[in-house]
Amino acid sequence: MADLEALAEALIKGDRDRVAALTQQALDEGTEPQAVLNDGLIAGMNVVGKRFKANEIYVPEVLIAARAMHGGMDVLKPALEAAGVKPIATVVLGTVKGDLHDIGKNLVGMMLSGGGLNVVDIGTDVPAEKFVDACKSNAAAVCAMSALLTTTMPQMTEVVQALKDAGIEVKTIIGGAPVTQDFATEIGADGYAADAASAVDVTKELIGAA
Repeated sequence: MADLEALAEALIKGDRDRVAALTQQALDEGTEPQAVLNDGLIAGMNVVGKRFKANEIYVPEVLIAARAMHGGMDVLKPALEAAGVKPIATVVLGTVKGDLHDIGKNLVGMMLSGGGLNVVDIGTDVPAEKFVDACKSNAAAVCAMSALLTTTMPQMTEVVQALKDAGIEVKTIIGGAPVTQDFATEIGADGYAADAASAVDVTKELIGAA
């Protein structure tokens, strides 16, 4: 019987090679791909997220764990596709126009992927129309925006409005160092996340997958 707890533990420790090997071993032993995903990789990333939220670990450890998770996903993805297992939903993620910061965005993307979501990362310095196009072409359930500069925060307002004007049924979530819940409420965003781990919780709540 595959040891999915050991898989989760290897992910938490950031041991990419062991995660990939244990993922392959679980599949070879006939474990359902969905179980490997949920009880191994996602279970491990959930622990990483909780520890990050509690300031027990920091960005470098999260990045190492996320790298390990991707090592497992590289092995698991073909099996998931063959089994017809689809991601919970698609999230379009980007840093708004005028802002080139991407560490926070990348961290959020990794945590969302680790939470079983399909992430379409459209990069930094992204204008409103590009968010609209990406949400439309990827049938996104959530549009996630990041800003690290107070001067670029108004761009979030532009994106929220552009999505509404385009009539796209998509939930919006915003985050970044200067961003607050009050600002999210003010511009009509559906959600706000203070950190990468919270982004997963808020996203899942918005789409009813919490």
